[in-house]
Amino acid sequence: QLPAGNLQLTLYQYKTCPFCSKVRAFLDYHGLPYEIVEVNPIMRKEIKFSSYRKVPILLANAGSPLQLNDSSVIISAIKTYLISKRNSLEEIVSFYPPMKTVTEQGKEVFEYGNKYWLMLDEKETKRVYPVKEVRVEEMKWRKWVDDWLVHLISPNVYRTPREALASFDYIVREGKFGTVEGFFAKYMGAVAMFFISKRLKKRHHLQDNVREDLYEAVNEWVKAVGKHRLFMGGNQPNLADLAVYGVLRVMEGLEAFDDMMVHTKIQPWYQRMEEVIQKGEV
Repeated sequence: QLPAGNLQLTLYQYKTCPFCSKVRAFLDYHGLPYEIVEVNPIMRKEIKFSSYRKVPILLANAGSPLQLNDSSVIISAIKTYLISKRNSLEEIVSFYPPMKTVTEQGKEVFEYGNKYWLMLDEKETKRVYPVKEVRVEEMKWRKWVDDWLVHLISPNVYRTPREALASFDYIVREGKFGTVEGFFAKYMGAVAMFFISKRLKKRHHLQDNVREDLYEAVNEWVKAVGKHRLFMGGNQPNLADLAVYGVLRVMEGLEAFDDMMVHTKIQPWYQRMEEVIQKGEV
């Protein structure tokens, strides 16, 4: 019996943000009800209560209100809470301390210790990860999603001015924009992101044709899952499966997504993920 009945969740997000989509995939699969607050990406007044100015933010109330930041911390902390009956959510979140670091560009950012670990005792660990390699593999690929896969999304969906415009058309349609604001966001945003995506391409040392990096990454994932299991988690997705699916899903309806489906071997796994998330956890 999961201790989820007393868990009230509110997700502050941008619908088209890959990190937010990753959290939604996790919550949906585990059948956890949550409210969504769509944040205006320009004014961000919906998250002015928070000194942490990025999304996703998850407000969780399991007896006392708590703010969880960072998609991987959110997923690890809530998953630990669902498995472990010993600790309160507050205690679990304290195992993921934020550490302030400064990037090469001189920007202050928060990093979170242990964010790919589930904080379980020995008995719980054995139940979730019967062999040590299973845990190591899941953590490795969750980190790969954050360190590599997610950085391939923007350069691919904003690859050309036409694709950038189509992407922003989708972002404005799905996001929280006023009419005038939406018009300016669509055209100015598309131009800005087209140039930013070129900068990201350079920063992450991507190939001239960024599609090739996307295809290689996706096929690398399919190869890691292998031919003999439905998901990396076996018969059911693990946290790595949910992370990969959540990130790739934000490209649906765009040219990059259609190209990926045609030119890689991801489709059977992706369709299985869609089905299993609609059904929820067995």
